[in-house]
Amino acid sequence: MKPVFAAFLIVFIVLTSTFFDVTNAGSPFCDSKCEVRCSKAGVHDRCLKYCGICCAKCHCVPSGTYGNKHQCPCYMDLKNSKGKSKCP
Repeated sequence: MKPVFAAFLIVFIVLTSTFFDVTNAGSPFCDSKCEVRCSKAGVHDRCLKYCGICCAKCHCVPSGTYGNKHQCPCYMDLKNSKGKSKCP
C-alpha cells in the first residue's frame, strides 16, 4: 500500500507543479524600463527588485533615473509600511 501511495503522491506533485510559475523573471517591458530606472542606483539589485514589483502592479515606470513619478500616479502612490515611497 505504501508504494502505491508514494507513486500517487509523486504523480500528483509533478502534475500540479505545471500550474505554478517557477521563474522570477518579470515581463520584458518591466525588465527594460527598470534597468534604465535603476542604472545609476547605488544598490542596483534592490532597486531592480522594488522597481519590478511596482511595475508589475502599475504597468508603468517613470522615465529617467530619478523623479518624474507624476508620470505614473500608481507608481508614485505605492507606500511601504513606514509610509515612504516603495518604488525607486
